[in-house]
This record gives sequence, structure tokens and C-alpha cells, in this order.
Amino acid sequence: MLRRSLLTAFLLAAALPGAAAAQNGNWPARPIRLVIAYPPGGSTDIAGRLLAEALGRRLGQQIVVDNRAGAGGTVGALSVVRAAPDGYTLLLAASPEVSIAPTTMKAMPYDPVKELQPIALVGQVPFFLVVNPALQAANLQEFIAYAKANPNKLNYASFGNNTSNHLAGELFKSMTGVDAMHVPYKGSGPAIADLIGGQVQYSFDTPPAVLGHVRAGKLRALAVATAQRLPGAPAVPTAAEAGLPGFVAGTWFGLLAPAKTPKAVVDRINAETVSLLASLELRKAFSDRDIVPAGGSPEAFGQFIRSEVDKWKALAAKVGIVAE
Repeated sequence: MLRRSLLTAFLLAAALPGAAAAQNGNWPARPIRLVIAYPPGGSTDIAGRLLAEALGRRLGQQIVVDNRAGAGGTVGALSVVRAAPDGYTLLLAASPEVSIAPTTMKAMPYDPVKELQPIALVGQVPFFLVVNPALQAANLQEFIAYAKANPNKLNYASFGNNTSNHLAGELFKSMTGVDAMHVPYKGSGPAIADLIGGQVQYSFDTPPAVLGHVRAGKLRALAVATAQRLPGAPAVPTAAEAGLPGFVAGTWFGLLAPAKTPKAVVDRINAETVSLLASLELRKAFSDRDIVPAGGSPEAFGQFIRSEVDKWKALAAKVGIVAE
């Protein structure tokens, strides 16, 4: 019996060399793969590459970015769920594949709460509420008053059905009592083009997508849905400052690992990541790209994810969003 137990332990150790190395303090002993579930060039990819370079220097190993796009981020996330929990595969996830997909996907291929280990919230990119300048509304309160006086006469654009800014639009309607029509597009570009052209009247979108048009006078920004004003648009008030406290919307991204990744590895990555997010160099790199750096413990990030999942599920039940 003892011989069989020793043999089993030996075979397990041989099958999981990475996990054993992580447990005995030799981690990381080789390069780490960071999966980003989106194509190169977007906010999540940019933040991930900035973090990967800085974190790799701290850990003494290269962090190789692996872009695995598809199905709203769930393709990349699933590849990490299925990876060995040895600290050598990480996910730089955004909100769609972690907190929104459980509500909007009919057949989720994984459970993000149970099958992914939170490490740290890395950053947030808030949405701006932008309107066509022809609309007679100079600020958020005037816009809400106008929309209420003209029910179903305003249209708002989104990236598509059940996307993050579609849900932001429904959250806005739920909190304000505004009645407006949702017009889904295939991405941000076509939606903004029609907003500028006047085919739709308002939208929620990210700083890179709208601030250039705001500065050119093609769009008017009424509020930014975050706790603080963005350095890149200091004249635009937060939603709370504009009279809508509690309205926070946008996308976020954070580091996760396969479930059962050793706690020592998770704690090490968290400590280095939080330290980097507090450093002047990385904070400036994020700020220059209108990304708000975050931080916090793995436990706090896990609680944040659960609260986000619950928020979108409650909203879907309230407004009748159906999983597809």
C-alpha cells in the first residue's frame, strides 16, 4: 500500500513539473504565456502588453503575449481555463468574457467564477455619454429631461446586441426612466459614424473612439461614467457630478489564472502587479492612453467579479435581455 502511494505521488509530480516548481519556490523557471482574448491594438491588448513587459522584468522571465480572439473573448478565456494551473498561463481578461457573458451567452463553455482564479484588477476604461451636437442638450440633466419629454424619439447606438455598451445603455435607461430605442451596430466604428451623421442621437463609448470627435466638435460629451474625471478630458464631468450618482459603466480588465493555481504564485503576481500599477512609469503609460489603473488583492478582485456578474444578471432580468 505504501509503495503504491509513493508511486502515485511520483507520477503526479512528474506530470505536473510546473506546479511542483511553483510550490517549492522555483517559479518562474521559464517564460510565462499571457493570453489576451482580443486582437492586437485595442485597450485590453495595449494594457496587457504594457503590463507584460514591466511584470516580466520584475519576475525575471519573459511574458509572451498570445492574442486569442473570438466569441466576445470567451475563446481566449476558455484556453486558459483548460491550461495547467502551474503559473505559466495567465489571462488578461476584459469584462465581456468574465462578467457579461454569463448573462448574455446561452451556453457558456466555462464558469468564470469557479474556473478562473482572480489575481488583480489591472485597469478600467470608462464610457463617455456622447450625443450628436444637433441635440438641444448642453448637459446631462437637460439631456435626461429632453429624453423624458420625448419618449421613444431618441435612438442610441451600441457595438451590437448584448455588448458592454448595450448593457450600459439599458442601465442608463433603468436608472433615469428614459425611454429610448436601441440600435445595434457591428462594432464601434459604424456606430460612431452614424452618431456623427445624425442617424442615432447618443451612445456610450470609450475615450479612444470618441474624444477626437469631441475635440473636433463632431460630438458632445455630457459625462464620463467613472468615479473621477479623466486627465485626457478634464472638462467632462463624471456622471455623479452631472447629477446621476451610481452610474458607472465601461470596460475593465484584470489578471486571472486557471483555478487551483498555487496561492504562492497568485500572491507573488498580485504583489508585483499592484506595485507596478502604483509606479509612476506604468501609471503615466496608462493615463496617456486614457486607462485608469486599478490594483487591490485577489480577494477584492474576486468580489468585484461576482458583483459585476450579479449586476448584469439583475439588469437582464429587469429589462428583459435574453441570452443568445
